[in-house]
Amino acid sequence: MTDTIDAVEKTAESENAAPPKPWDDVVPEHFQMLRLAPLPTDRATGGRPLRFVQMGQAERHSKELSLLRLNIQLPGQRVRREQNHLDIWVDHLEHVVRFGPDSGLQIEPWNRGLGRFLIAAGIHWAQKRWATYKVESFDLASKDGLNEDTRMRRDHFLRTQGFEVGYADAQHMKGSIKQVQVGNLHSTWNNEKVQIVEILDAAQMLEKAEQRLQEQDVTIRKHEERVNKYRRDDAGLRFTIACLVTFAVFQAGLLIWIATHR
Repeated sequence: MTDTIDAVEKTAESENAAPPKPWDDVVPEHFQMLRLAPLPTDRATGGRPLRFVQMGQAERHSKELSLLRLNIQLPGQRVRREQNHLDIWVDHLEHVVRFGPDSGLQIEPWNRGLGRFLIAAGIHWAQKRWATYKVESFDLASKDGLNEDTRMRRDHFLRTQGFEVGYADAQHMKGSIKQVQVGNLHSTWNNEKVQIVEILDAAQMLEKAEQRLQEQDVTIRKHEERVNKYRRDDAGLRFTIACLVTFAVFQAGLLIWIATHR
């Protein structure tokens, strides 16, 4: 009986589950390199050294929907599926733009300007064709309201991009984004934190790095030759000093022997 009930419940859950979205298997097809500028150490996130990351993107279009998929890949580091991932869905039937994933934008490394960069890229893409569409209103994660500093960072981030943040309670726990026209959003980011590195620029950087390595190699070889010369000179001086000491001891001994045998 219990097995039958469980089977019925699983069937009901599968029937009520949301249908899979189209293009769920789409992966990035075009890539750009991003330079994360070195920043002062932050008390919340720690050190923020110079880093290079890769942004991938892919587009899909149909009569009903359009999709822009963006993600950030970190060299030598894996992140969870929901991290560093942004989808921009455009509903052409309702003239609405939706931001995903539903779990919210989760960025690693945090506090480096990547979140604002991704949102700005998505806004710029949507404004090129559908500036008159509306951004669908959505609720903000209540967990961000537990920490005042985190909530203020999030709200500042959203308002900087042109979103209108509102709250249904005095504790600022039930936040939401109000409906706004796509054309009223701001497709800007802090380019002092994040810079797009083109292929030619990257090649030039590698060439300069190679030249510096060669120059350093020449400098190191010169220093090594100088050190080896000093070592040879030092060895010669040590041998000379040893010979002089030996001769002085021999002379002293000879003088003592002469003095005692007269």
